[in-house]
Amino acid sequence: MKSTIRLRMGSNDAHYGGNLVDGAKMLKLFGDVATELLIKNDGDEGLFKAYDNIEFLAPVYAGDYIEAVGEIVGFGNTSRQMVFEARKVIVPRGDINESAAEFLAKPIVVCKASGTCVVPKDKQRL
Repeated sequence: MKSTIRLRMGSNDAHYGGNLVDGAKMLKLFGDVATELLIKNDGDEGLFKAYDNIEFLAPVYAGDYIEAVGEIVGFGNTSRQMVFEARKVIVPRGDINESAAEFLAKPIVVCKASGTCVVPKDKQRL
């Protein structure tokens, strides 16, 4: 089971000089993907318990479109092991003009992570 979210990073997401977006924004997206996966699988939002691994692989800037993908890869009685990947799929092209953008032929992986979510037995509906 997979889920995908795609959204544009706005100027309000820029946290550092040069319009650089804080890596924590990718973790927020992964949390939203995890919630959708748990709703699809269990009929409940569940809770994110822990990340096992997080890798920040490329910078993200205001104006970039990010696609966050997640998948449930393991099941326990109440736990769900998940893997996530965030990819930059569209970039602004300010070198051409202020409204130019480009859809990337090959997305750039900006972050990967894995983690565990939990849905208590009494909350599982599906």
